[in-house]
Amino acid sequence: MYLIEKLRYLFMQKDLNILKEELNLELQNILQYWVIHTIDSKNGGFIARLNNTNNLPVPGSKKGIVLNARILWTFSAAINHDSSKNLLPFAKMAFEYILDYFKDKEFGGVYWSVDEIGNSMDERKQIYALAFTIYGMSEYYAASKDKAAIDFAIELYQLIELYSYDPVFKGYLEAFSRDWAPITDLRLSAKDRNEKKTMNTHLHIIEAYANLYKIWPDEALKNKIEELLFLFDTHFIDHETHHLRLFFDEKWNEKIDVISYGHDIEAAWLLLQCAETIQTEKWIIKFKLHAVVIADAAISGLDTDGGLWYEYDLKKQELNKEKHWWPQAEAMIGFFNAYELTGDSEYLENCINSWAFIKKHIKDTKNGEWFWGINEDGSVMESEDKVGFWKCPYHNSRACIELINRIASQKTLL
Repeated sequence: MYLIEKLRYLFMQKDLNILKEELNLELQNILQYWVIHTIDSKNGGFIARLNNTNNLPVPGSKKGIVLNARILWTFSAAINHDSSKNLLPFAKMAFEYILDYFKDKEFGGVYWSVDEIGNSMDERKQIYALAFTIYGMSEYYAASKDKAAIDFAIELYQLIELYSYDPVFKGYLEAFSRDWAPITDLRLSAKDRNEKKTMNTHLHIIEAYANLYKIWPDEALKNKIEELLFLFDTHFIDHETHHLRLFFDEKWNEKIDVISYGHDIEAAWLLLQCAETIQTEKWIIKFKLHAVVIADAAISGLDTDGGLWYEYDLKKQELNKEKHWWPQAEAMIGFFNAYELTGDSEYLENCINSWAFIKKHIKDTKNGEWFWGINEDGSVMESEDKVGFWKCPYHNSRACIELINRIASQKTLL
């Protein structure tokens, strides 16, 4: 038995070393793509859209704050991961563009979008967008020590608490007008339900708040992170199915919609990381348990090829068999995290299979970066962006960084 376990250990160690080497290379490929193909030398900042052949499909496309905040996070996180990389100029470019063009200097916050030369277009205040800007600004401050970055991150946090926080029922309301008045259409995108509170926005608020806490360990901020963990435990996590509930009204009445396998597996590891950031033992213990059972629930979305399906419509009882890029990236981290917690090699196999699926179907070996995804028949989703309002380097670069660091730390239970 000892010999069998020893051989198992050696084989798994070899697999982990190979995975780490491949992800190191992939991280460099992703960063290189965004440096080579996405700098907007004419108008400043970064190009709004590119298709799978790295051409601009629609001249004059609007630039979105979510894409730009995620670019800021990506280059900043890469610097913090490996300071030897000369990426600070690109992080600074994203940082300055956000302050110059997306920041609302009259009412505070950030615009949802600007045109190609930086004039504001959609001026609404989407809390999801403020959260991602905090996430990027916090990471940039850690990389640059530019005080303007932490000042703006704190300012955005205070605006969220002032205007979005619901003091009666707790949680955060989705969106407002430019001057913070209520609006009727709260949706992030046309596919979303028009509801006042969503899991997606709350997940990225807690992600942003935890990143801010790393550079600004404020006690009130810590309390807000703990309250968000409570809300996830109370409302967003279904304690029977262990999937995430997505949409609610302001009183926490659920509006049943879909199972999002990508959000399940992302929340599985990310919420635990937030609890560990504030070092609150009761939440760490609870979300270690959640991390494993939510990962188990997400397994129901795995295809035999290792890819994670997009979502399951609970009302129609229909499975959307598209496989988008970002759930595959999150699956790598979420399953590896479950492996770290349990030592169960099946989770590690799921992680490695996710990477094998990405290499075979999602990674564009000809033109760089990752495709948006594949259709049910395995064909590439050609009509979707390679770079765009939602297509960014955040999920895939983060998966690389997380896995490289986790493998290097040797905290796995081999």
